[in-house]
Amino acid sequence: MAHLPESVHTVVIGAGQGGLLMSRHLTAAGREHLVLDRRPTLGGGWLDRWDAFQLVTPNFVTALPGFPYEGDSNGFMTRDEITGRIAAYAAAIEAPVSLGTNVTRVAADVISRGRFAVETNRGVLAADEVIVATGAFHVPRIPTNAGFVPRIHQLHAHDYRNEASLPPGGVLVIGSGQTGVQLAEELHAAGRRVTISVGHCWRMPRRYRGRDSFWWMRQIALTGAEVGVTLPTVETLPDPRARFACNPHLSGHGGGHDTNLRRFAAEGMRLVGRFAGSDGERARFAADLGANLAYADEFFGQRFRPMFDAYIERAAPGSPPDDDVPFAFNVPEVTDLDLAAEGISTVLWTTGYAPDYSWLDLPVIGADGLPRHVRGVSEVPGLTFIGLLWQHNQASANLVGVPADAEYLASRWDA
Repeated sequence: MAHLPESVHTVVIGAGQGGLLMSRHLTAAGREHLVLDRRPTLGGGWLDRWDAFQLVTPNFVTALPGFPYEGDSNGFMTRDEITGRIAAYAAAIEAPVSLGTNVTRVAADVISRGRFAVETNRGVLAADEVIVATGAFHVPRIPTNAGFVPRIHQLHAHDYRNEASLPPGGVLVIGSGQTGVQLAEELHAAGRRVTISVGHCWRMPRRYRGRDSFWWMRQIALTGAEVGVTLPTVETLPDPRARFACNPHLSGHGGGHDTNLRRFAAEGMRLVGRFAGSDGERARFAADLGANLAYADEFFGQRFRPMFDAYIERAAPGSPPDDDVPFAFNVPEVTDLDLAAEGISTVLWTTGYAPDYSWLDLPVIGADGLPRHVRGVSEVPGLTFIGLLWQHNQASANLVGVPADAEYLASRWDA
C-alpha cells in the first residue's frame, strides 16, 4: 500500500456515490484531491446490505454524469450489482481513491500546512478543503438494554445477512420502515412466523399513473421547476425532526412491488404497535397500531399525490388515471406478547441509524448530532458535506438527488 502524501488540496472522505461525484467535479475543475475510504473494496454503504438486498429505486435512477445506465432501466439492482456499478464508476472517472484508509479525526491544522489536519490509520494529511461524503446512515440504532432474556437472539438489520443464519423459531421485527417491511416479507416467504412492530412510517405505490413512483419523483427533481412543481425542501419541513422520518414502504424484489402492512396481516403476519419495552419473555407494545396503519395508508395521498398530479397535469397530460384500489383489512390491537409461548426466538431491529461525527473535531455539529450547514456548506470555511438527509430536499440522501447536490457544491468553488 502506497504512503499517503503529506498534503493535498482537497480530501474527500468516503468513496460512495457522493464522494465519487465530487471527485468527478474536482477533476473537471483541475483541483488536486484524494478520496479516502475505510473499506478495503469499493461499493460504499451498499456493501453492508443483506444477501438478497435489491434496490428500491429502479435502475434508471443509477445513471450518473458521464456514466449512463445500460440495461433494463426498469429493473432493480441486487446488492452486488450496485456495489459493482459504484466500483465501475470510480474506474471510469479515474478517481484517486485510497482504500483501507480510516479517518479517525479531522481538526484545525495547528502546524499551518493547510486549514485541516486529517488524521487516519495511515498517517496525517494536511488539506485546504475537506468534503465529508460519509452518507446519512452511520451507527445502527438499537436500545442498549431492551430487557429481553438472554435466549432471545437480537441483531440489527445492519448485521442481518439471510434467514438461514437465524436460530429456528419466530421473528419479531421491530421497525416498519423500508428495510423492516422487506425483511419481514423475506422471512415470511421462508416460512418464518413473523411479528412486525409497526411505527410511524408510510407506504408509496410502486407505480402511479402508468409510471414507477420514482420516475415521477426524478422528473420533478430534474424538470419540475420548469412547470412550477418542486420537491419539498428542508425549509418547508414542519419540524426539523422530520428529517429522520422513515423511507416509504416499497420493494424492488420480484420485479418491484407495493408493500402493504394490511395485506401482510391478511397473509398471516402478525402486526403490533410501537415497541414499548420488555420484561424478560414478555414484550409490550403501544395501543397505536390502528393509528399507525392509517398514517401509512394516508400519507402518500396527502403529501405526494397532489404534487405528482400537479406535475402530470402540466408536463405529462394524457397519463392514465390512478388505478390504486385500497386494501381494507382490520387488524386487532395487541399490546402484550409472551415470546416463549409464541415461539419467538429472534428480535430483528430495523430501527435505522444514528449519525456519528465524533471524529469531526470542529465546531460544526448541532445538538441533534447533525452538521450545521446550508445546502451542504458548513459554517467552517472549506468544510462541506454531501449525501446528508434533507441536505436540500426530499431526494438529497438517495440516488435521485445526490448528483444535483454535488453540482451545487461544485458551482460554489468560484463564487
